[in-house]
Formats: sequence, C-alpha cells, structure tokens
Amino acid sequence: MIEWLSAHWTEVLGFATGALCVVLAGLRNVWSYPIGIANNLVFIGLFASTGLYAAAALQLVFLAFGVHGWVHWVRGVERDHGYISRTPARQWPWLAAAAVAGTAAIWWVLSTFTDSQFALADAATTSASLVAQYLLNRKRIENWFVWIAVDVAFAALAVAAGLWITAVLYLLFIGICAASWRAWRRVEREAGAAAPAQPEPAHV
Repeated sequence: MIEWLSAHWTEVLGFATGALCVVLAGLRNVWSYPIGIANNLVFIGLFASTGLYAAAALQLVFLAFGVHGWVHWVRGVERDHGYISRTPARQWPWLAAAAVAGTAAIWWVLSTFTDSQFALADAATTSASLVAQYLLNRKRIENWFVWIAVDVAFAALAVAAGLWITAVLYLLFIGICAASWRAWRRVEREAGAAAPAQPEPAHV
C-alpha cells in the first residue's frame, strides 16, 4: 500500500483536494477557492507529465479564476451565502462563442506545437471548463450543468491517458455536481419564498 501511494501520490492528492473543492463549492463555502488553488498546483505537474498540456495550462488559468472567484465571493454580491443567480439568456450566445473560439485556438496550438494525442478533446474540455468556472465565480446555478458535461468528457480523457484514479475522481465529481445543483436550487427556492411580495399595480 505504501509503495502504491508513493507511486501515485499526485493523483491521490489531486483526488482529495479536488473532491473537497467541489464539495465546498456546493456548500457555497469560500474555502473552496484556496483548496481549489492547491488542487491546481497538483494537477499542473500531473497533467504535464502525461502529455495533457492544455489541461496543465488550464490549471494556471484556474489560478487566476480562483483569485477572481475568491474576491467576488468575499467582496461582491456573491458573498451573500444565500445568493444564487441565473445566467441571462443574452449571455449564452457569447459564452458558447467563447467556448468554440477557445477550443479552436487551443486545438491549433496543441496540434502545431505539441505532441498531444488528445488535442481536440483536451482543447474542448479546457475551453468548456473556463466557461463553467466563470459561471461558478458569479454563483450562476447553470454552472453545475456545464461542469457535469465537462466531467464526463474529462473522465473519458483520463481513461484514455491511463489516469484511472483521476477518471474515478471525475466520475465522483458528476455525483457531487448533481447534488450541488439540488442544494443550490433549494437555496434559490427558499430565497424566492422569503422575498417580499411585490404590490400589484393599481387599476385605473
């Protein structure tokens, strides 16, 4: 057992910090961000060593997003523990366009400058993850649906790369994301029920 842990300690540490990060996010606990940053550092080394270069670079971007989300959850309207918002319909075309453009750009970089065997899948999951993280930072409830789609893809990608522990982690993430969506939805309903009723307009 000790020998196995010595050989796979980065995956085990990534598993533990990643699971804790997602659980805390589901609980709307700001400590999700420092734990998430620790998880990013672990995965930088893990993904780079297995040729998932975009996934490794993604962790650097997540460090910046982690600071962004940390600030919003501490100082912005998102600091309200019961605050849950919805993504405005007008933003979805822009988010989709950003995901497609990001995928195309990362795919080109990986195909041109690296020996990545999973260039398109790596690029797509990287780009979609950034969209999901942005939505999480703003406490948009739809972030959980995007994360579920990303986690399904990442689980398959991890299996293809031979990272079985990481694949199990992403399968676990799917369940946590589903539970987190239900918890956020419950908070959203309770906040709506507690909001004062708007007076009906007077009839002339």
